[in-house]
Amino acid sequence: MNMKKRIHLELRNRTPSDVHELVLDNCRSNDGKTEGLTAEFVNLEFLSLINVCLMSVSNLPKLGKLKKLELSDNRITGDLDVLAEKLPNLTHLNLSGNKLKDISTLEPLLLPQLTYLDGYDMEDREASDSDGEVDGVDDEDDDEEGEDEEDGEEEDFDEEDDEDDEEGEDDDDTGADAATAAAAAATAKGEKRKRDPEDEDDDDDDDDDDDD
Repeated sequence: MNMKKRIHLELRNRTPSDVHELVLDNCRSNDGKTEGLTAEFVNLEFLSLINVCLMSVSNLPKLGKLKKLELSDNRITGDLDVLAEKLPNLTHLNLSGNKLKDISTLEPLLLPQLTYLDGYDMEDREASDSDGEVDGVDDEDDDEEGEDEEDGEEEDFDEEDDEDDEEGEDDDDTGADAATAAAAAATAKGEKRKRDPEDEDDDDDDDDDDDD
């Protein structure tokens, strides 16, 4: 799909002035230049042109509010001074994966407002991909993970308690069985003792009969 048609689809019945972000990745540029992108995008703050076969940004329109520009994985070799002229508020620029041959090509980009180049600032600190709201979501996710871990620990404790209860019940059952067995043995012994005198009497009677 060519870039002009892609822009038309991305508008979705909006006017260019209503658009704040425009992603045109992987479409085809016209002879290595932007096409269909005009100065009517007065409120555009983020523009992504990754892998669109760009060879030059010379015909890029003036976009006074643009802050972030993605130009990675193209065939750009130079003419970067136009970015300083037409994008006065640009703070993030990504040119990785292009055909820039030497460092002097980047000299036009030594601008006070340009904070991040290829994702890093002058002190080699990486740019953050998230704003405050996204950080808040991440924090909530971390809290949920912490709660899940706590719930897991509670479940483990509950399982241990259940196992202890089951062991206690087994011990109780074993004790009850032993007590029952002891009681049965005592009863049997008592009955034996009761039967012994009777057996002696029977023996005496037998002896008397023999004498007669």
